[in-house]
Amino acid sequence: MAITPNTAQFTEYAEHGRDGEVVMLNLLKFKDLAGDGEGTGAEAYGRYGDAVTEMVESQGGRMVWIGRAEHVFIGDVDANDWDAVALVSYPSRQAFLDMVATAEYGEIHRHRESGLERTVVIGCEPMAAARGRT
Repeated sequence: MAITPNTAQFTEYAEHGRDGEVVMLNLLKFKDLAGDGEGTGAEAYGRYGDAVTEMVESQGGRMVWIGRAEHVFIGDVDANDWDAVALVSYPSRQAFLDMVATAEYGEIHRHRESGLERTVVIGCEPMAAARGRT
């Protein structure tokens, strides 16, 4: 499973949707041992999270919520054995894209790759904006 979006995914995300707040839903499954050999996957992702939080805030965004994925209430338990869930708000798609395009983000992204076994990231927008789409 890919940990990093490809060019087509970035392009589609940049070209579609409305202005205004977006929330990125992150479903996270950590490696037992970090790929860089520096602790566990959760510890490696923690290094990424600490650094990226400052970057998010510098773009006018915020960490809405992060927590442990405890129980699959409805759905396929085996396909949804996530370790953590994070919700990150950005004032716009462009703020998110600007952040991930920086050299600084590129440097810390290695911790994300080192720590994650797999992930799903879903860009979300408020329902009022979604309803207005044709």
